[in-house]
Amino acid sequence: MTLRKNIVITGASSGLGEGMARLFAAKGRNLALAARRTERLDRLAGELKAAHPGIEVVVRQLDVNDHDQVFSVFKEFHQELGTLDRVIINAGIGKGQPIGSGRFDANKTTIETNLVAALAQAEAALEIFRARKAGHLVVVSSFASLRGMPGNTTAYAASKAGVATLAEGITADTYGTPIKVTTLLPGFIRSEMTEGVAAPLIASAERGAKSLVAAIEKERTRAYIPTLPWAPLSLVMRYLPLGLLRKVR
Repeated sequence: MTLRKNIVITGASSGLGEGMARLFAAKGRNLALAARRTERLDRLAGELKAAHPGIEVVVRQLDVNDHDQVFSVFKEFHQELGTLDRVIINAGIGKGQPIGSGRFDANKTTIETNLVAALAQAEAALEIFRARKAGHLVVVSSFASLRGMPGNTTAYAASKAGVATLAEGITADTYGTPIKVTTLLPGFIRSEMTEGVAAPLIASAERGAKSLVAAIEKERTRAYIPTLPWAPLSLVMRYLPLGLLRKVR
């Protein structure tokens, strides 16, 4: 297995992004962390460097919907660390509303952030990987991407289905090369995005982050997070009748 020493994580200021950063830092990896909230990034970077003095941690303020900034920040990370070995596209939101409820703004923002901005990040990462003929792209999709979902999750599920398909296309395009691609499909994991969700199968933030990092380190092409119960449930989800699917929220 190739050691991926220098790792970019977007959406790293909280939730799963922060959790992954802490675990990779404990493994001795250098980190390039990006998010909109720089004060939280700076605090996290300070904690990680104090706990693991041998690593480098660089941070940048980044709104992934500013596509020019995505390219410039990734280039800056590449220059600061000398090279980039792995890019984790983690930044995303889940603020959709039922279609036709007058909240086109929320649904548009969800699609733009989770899909179009992910495309910008993938483009920026692959430019670097193609130039050095190596690298590992990780795309965080969602279990919700498996089907069209009702209510508040319609636009979210569509955006995550789009990003999963995007990642699969990149996987096919780079197949047989030293450039690897991993698509992650998390189920319910405790985070700011799932705050208030009372799902019986929701995993703790710690378990979620550990499952993500384990799948990333194995460089699996596609992984459900955590594997149990979401891998077996994916088989059920694909064939769930619409009458039952509409009850899934």
